[in-house]
Amino acid sequence: MQRTINLHKFLLCCGIVSSIWYVAMNIFVPMQLGNYDVGSQTVSELSAIGVPTRMMWVYMAALYSLLILLFGWGTWMAANGNRSLRIAGAMLILNGLISVAWPPMHQREAIAAGQGTLTDTMHIVFTFVSVLLMLCIIIFAAAAFGKRFRFYSLVTIVILLVFGVLTGLSASLLEKNLPTPMMGIWERISIGVYMIWIISLSITTLKHNMNQIPNGK
Repeated sequence: MQRTINLHKFLLCCGIVSSIWYVAMNIFVPMQLGNYDVGSQTVSELSAIGVPTRMMWVYMAALYSLLILLFGWGTWMAANGNRSLRIAGAMLILNGLISVAWPPMHQREAIAAGQGTLTDTMHIVFTFVSVLLMLCIIIFAAAAFGKRFRFYSLVTIVILLVFGVLTGLSASLLEKNLPTPMMGIWERISIGVYMIWIISLSITTLKHNMNQIPNGK
């Protein structure tokens, strides 16, 4: 019994670690590129084809994907008959699997010069699918808990969508290699609120899981 409890705790804590790790990636990797501008460039440009930091990002992102997979597994196990939470866990696992196979984009200069390929199109498709999964994860997890978490989740969705749209509006400028002065900021705000929400989900699920244990043991 105690081993099972400890396993659940470990898996659910992976959600917290995953967000911290992703933030660390976004601090460390850009530092390796002297000409990278966090404010105007997207996260995907850190792993674009031909960029020196591509493999560094890929290896670090593999650990992030593993952490999300483990967190999804832990969320699934912690559902205890809660259908909404179980679906959220399954979607977290699916999102982790998608992250492993994420197609890279070309550098914006190459795209503007007409050198884009199928991988750029698939990059956009994966982004769209991932955003849909994120929204579904938030919605189903919110349905699994109380009003406070639901309200917080609703606020998260609104912020994620607003800044996601702002990011998307700059996509045409990126494809033409034109200045995108706020694109990196908009995208990171959108990503950031989701990362914070994942931490909140991890903590909330941990508390929920402990409450299901008789006498707190």
